[in-house]
Amino acid sequence: MKFFAPPVERLIEEFAKLPGIGQKTAQRLAFHILNLPKDDAERFADAIREAKSTVFTCKVCQNLTDGEICPICANPARDRGLICVVADPKDVIAFERTREFNGLYHVLHGVISPLNHVGPDEIRIRELLQRVADEDIREVIIATNPDTEGEATAMYISRLLKPFGVRVTRLAYGIPVGGHLEYIDEVTLMRALEGRREI
Repeated sequence: MKFFAPPVERLIEEFAKLPGIGQKTAQRLAFHILNLPKDDAERFADAIREAKSTVFTCKVCQNLTDGEICPICANPARDRGLICVVADPKDVIAFERTREFNGLYHVLHGVISPLNHVGPDEIRIRELLQRVADEDIREVIIATNPDTEGEATAMYISRLLKPFGVRVTRLAYGIPVGGHLEYIDEVTLMRALEGRREI
């Protein structure tokens, strides 16, 4: 039984398709939009339309941009011999917030996930290999998540990069700041021990 008018149901259905949005949150978002003044709702709709029509992937790093090359790749002050490989554009934002990484990025737009029918050809690995072949790259940092898919993707990429003679590194894993050893799982604790450094 439908509880709302068909346009409201459709709006709720569309919000529910977003990642991390359940039915109740979708309803809240839909009613929030319906309660907005008409100008605000139209601005919201225009922002979605504009983003969909003007945002593309950078021809160098595959990050999202509204130009041919993103601002990071266009910046001559960046270290062009260092590439950090991430799964999603939002991972670039996380690194940039640290203000510590001064190299370039490569965005895969996913990870290898056989259960979700995502193979190496569905993500941007080919473009990474082309960059390493064409540019003077000395190190590739693989910064995919430390889960099964992220690890599989990292291992696959590292094997493909071996013939190029480039240094391939992986982000260190360890105990989070503020964490307590008694709550840390064995794998994380083992990785923290392996990645220890002198102080």
